[in-house]
Amino acid sequence: MRIYVFFLMLLITASSFSQSDGLAKSYFNQGEFEKALSVWKKIVKQNPGRTDYALALIKTHQQLEQYQEAETLILKRLNGRRILPSFYVELGHNYTLQKKDSAANIQYKKAIEAIDEQPMHAYIVGRTLSEYSLLEEAATVYERAMKLDPERDYNAQLAKIYGEQGKLELMFEKYIDLVQTNSAYRPSAQRNFNYYVNEDPNNEGNVILRRTLLRKLQDNPDILFNELLSWLFIQQKDYKKAFIQEKAIYKRTDEDLRGIIDLLRIAIEEESYEAARDVANFIIDKAVTPNSKINGYQYLMSIELALAKPDDYNKIQEDYLDLFEQFGDGVDTYLLQLDYNNFLAFRMNAKETAISNLKQLSKKRLNAYQEARVKMKLADILVFDEKFNQALIYYSQIQKKVKNDVLAQEARFKVAQTSYFKGDFEWSQIQLDVLKKSASQLIANDAMELSLLIRDNSLEDSTQIALKKFAKADLLYFQNKYGQAATLLDDILTNHKGEKIEDEALLKQALVYESLEEFEKAEANYANIIEFYKEDILADDAHYRLAKLYEEKLDLPLKARELYEQIIFNYADSIFFVEARKRYRMLRGDEIN
Repeated sequence: MRIYVFFLMLLITASSFSQSDGLAKSYFNQGEFEKALSVWKKIVKQNPGRTDYALALIKTHQQLEQYQEAETLILKRLNGRRILPSFYVELGHNYTLQKKDSAANIQYKKAIEAIDEQPMHAYIVGRTLSEYSLLEEAATVYERAMKLDPERDYNAQLAKIYGEQGKLELMFEKYIDLVQTNSAYRPSAQRNFNYYVNEDPNNEGNVILRRTLLRKLQDNPDILFNELLSWLFIQQKDYKKAFIQEKAIYKRTDEDLRGIIDLLRIAIEEESYEAARDVANFIIDKAVTPNSKINGYQYLMSIELALAKPDDYNKIQEDYLDLFEQFGDGVDTYLLQLDYNNFLAFRMNAKETAISNLKQLSKKRLNAYQEARVKMKLADILVFDEKFNQALIYYSQIQKKVKNDVLAQEARFKVAQTSYFKGDFEWSQIQLDVLKKSASQLIANDAMELSLLIRDNSLEDSTQIALKKFAKADLLYFQNKYGQAATLLDDILTNHKGEKIEDEALLKQALVYESLEEFEKAEANYANIIEFYKEDILADDAHYRLAKLYEEKLDLPLKARELYEQIIFNYADSIFFVEARKRYRMLRGDEIN
């Protein structure tokens, strides 16, 4: 019973300290230093051995410019039985706050010299010096400690300091050494590299990292240096140079194609199709199994499709048929068949043929996931062909077939979207309300966007006339009937002017104009949204899309930079914020200090 009471009292006491600690921190963070001081004094009196509490009290005195009181507390720690050298740094900082630089430097020197006798304190001393921006002194501490005790490793701390000092070559050297010692450190090193390198190969950080890695590769042909060079070239979007490095890695890793396949996916995603074509052909040439070769051809055909003009379609169809002649039309080529039938329906306008092919494929010995993928493509084509009810049946089957997969949630979203195309907004809204909590952030965002469109444009207009027109225009856009979509959206903008749907129509029409390569018209639409709807939900979309248009199609980088900057300062919660900041820095030509 006594033991139980003892532990209960300990828990109550700990809880009390925790609450007081939180209160003191809250006062401090809110700038109520007098109140924080009162609480910290009580806490320190009850916990004289807690260094963190003592430091909090010292910093509170300093905020109140009570430097003598802070010094008294620091000296008490330095005159105690167990001296922590980091308190010499605290004393020096207390003098610095009073502009007593000579006295401060004496204390910083004492802190550094204390490492000679106690290398174990290097981490806390170095960290404290870094907190006060005494980077040169912190580097000296880490370097001295490692020399005194080679078992200690402060390379990560040194690398960070060198970066902050602008000593990029030393920083890269340290990070690379760290990765060589422990490969698990590589993701962290690359994250830090990202602060200093960008898409510009002439950027200072890019040049220094490339030079450092090439020098190391000459001295020691470690595969790590090839991998980091490939990573750097990928950041620069120079996929041909990255491919050279990946081929060198391939030759030295028992001909492992994984790195080259990853490079191919990135090049395709970034629409660097010429480089991607070379990589795909290499994969096909080096593949040792039929499935690997089929995957290589699938990538190659997707590249050819991305580059194709209508005049190329017959040749592409012949190439697909040659592949099925070579590899068959069974389960092994089911993904290739999905791509082929997508091509037939959406490019060749051979919807009936594609539907028939996919129905036959769905009856083959596929696993549940493969069957769901086939039915998804089949349903998409049926929507494209405006056979909505048939499409809805397939989407429902997918949800039952792969209940716990993201594919089921995607099928549910497509049920909502198809119902929206049909004008059945009520049923669409029911599906969307479920999907707002989807595990897939992308699906949840799409569901939220469509839900808002339906809800916002049903409140003022119970007949939903404008919304029905908009849904039809949306379907025409999906069907690649861009001219008809643009005309219908014009009708909305003329006959429903001032209604809630106007900004949505402007944005959708801008996307249609981009598909038609009528970039000036798209520019005008985006500009209208920015001017007249800058407080509405689509404002950040318009800023971002117009910025991309200026940057990539109209060759107006300064205008693009201005728009990216507006997103950074005015739309911090936008889904485009991170990419806008990246593009802004790139266009500004940020240099590393």
